Amino acid sequence: MAFALRKRGPSTFERAADGSMTLIEHVRELRNRLFRASVAILIGFGFGFWLAKPVLHLLQQPYCDLPQARYVDGKCEFVQLGPADLFLLNLKVALWVGLIVAAPIWLYQLWAFIAPGLHRHERRYAYFFTALAAPLFAAGAVLAYFVTAKGLEFLLSISDSEISTTLEITKYISFVTNLILLFGVAFEFPLVVLMLNFVGIASAKRLLSWWRVAIFVFFAFSAVVTPTPDPFGMTALAICLSALYFGAVGIAFLNDKRRGRGKEIYAGIDDDEVSPLEFDADPVVAGQRVDSTAPIGVPEPVAPPAPIERRYDDMT
Repeated sequence: MAFALRKRGPSTFERAADGSMTLIEHVRELRNRLFRASVAILIGFGFGFWLAKPVLHLLQQPYCDLPQARYVDGKCEFVQLGPADLFLLNLKVALWVGLIVAAPIWLYQLWAFIAPGLHRHERRYAYFFTALAAPLFAAGAVLAYFVTAKGLEFLLSISDSEISTTLEITKYISFVTNLILLFGVAFEFPLVVLMLNFVGIASAKRLLSWWRVAIFVFFAFSAVVTPTPDPFGMTALAICLSALYFGAVGIAFLNDKRRGRGKEIYAGIDDDEVSPLEFDADPVVAGQRVDSTAPIGVPEPVAPPAPIERRYDDMT
């Protein structure tokens, strides 16, 4: 008994890549992927609500480790102004944790919808930048966590000893999370540098020649985004950004060497040197005399047409 093998048709990725999918099919695919991403975020939100209290305790630790922290019955004390402030804060923290926990799923759904429209080398670059983005953001978040302790110590040390300071919980958590977000986003700057080099906009030598401007911009940016006026946080962020910049320039040098940039025939030569203008051309001599044209004769009269045979039409 013979069994016929079922021929497998093209996958959704292949049909989306070659443009054979209709608009309605694209809309349906987008709907399905948004639904899957939403379910993943909802499950992550439930998991994050369970982890909300440990995460809050972790974010409170930089303040509680300071000698200026206020303790009541052996517990670090914060103030809640509204009756629902702590509940809303737990929901906010649960949402952030849920987004982080479900990030592999919703990022994959987003990537699976966008990837068919990219070329092979563009997808390869996307894999590379995504693999670097997450560790860089995590490094910036860790640095912000330690900078928070130094910043709080400076801010609380300038208050008078007669003033009792108790932090409000929602403002304190917003302060810490905003600092983590700013540092994490700032650590993504080397990816912008690598992108400029990979697409051919700026070579590694040109990026290295901008190091003075880059360091000045890093210190100015750090002074603006760091919420504390102490020099520790600003200097720590600026030094880390400078180190990441030079690391990105080093990777750019390797990329230029791999592609053979700088070894072209006319590399390093100005446009005027590539095609110089020659000013020693031969002088122009007078040409031969051109005789005038003879006048055109009068045309002969046109003979009248022969009479048409009326018995036949034009076709016969």
